[in-house]
Amino acid sequence: MTKQVFWDDVDVGHKIPGYSLKIDPTRIALQVSGSQDFYPVHHDLDFAKAGGHPDIFVNTGFMQGCFNRLICGWIGDYGWLKKFRMEMRRMNIPGDTMTFQGKVSKKFIEDGEHLVECELWAENEREGVTTPSFALVSLPTRSE
Repeated sequence: MTKQVFWDDVDVGHKIPGYSLKIDPTRIALQVSGSQDFYPVHHDLDFAKAGGHPDIFVNTGFMQGCFNRLICGWIGDYGWLKKFRMEMRRMNIPGDTMTFQGKVSKKFIEDGEHLVECELWAENEREGVTTPSFALVSLPTRSE
């Protein structure tokens, strides 16, 4: 069981513990194989370069999985991810170290549910923020 975060204990500006992930061709190939997203831009360097890309790059499913690890690891077993959105604006390629982070941007009660809006993002040293994201989560209270 993960450590449970409670609605009572978070405030606007609260940082969501992040993590970093080094990207290399093997990691990308393993993810492409697991997701069966065999579009060549994710595993064939010549194909990627012919399309104007600097290298192969991680796919949408990879990024979604990484954000899932970030937010679901933070909300704990009794939190609930209600909405998620991400915008893939820049690429993460081999050699990059992606860092996933977040913070609480709003906290409110609606229809008796204790909700928290979170700004999430992925960044790398080459491009800065590559993937801004948003999550709406429901958290338990200490009195529940």
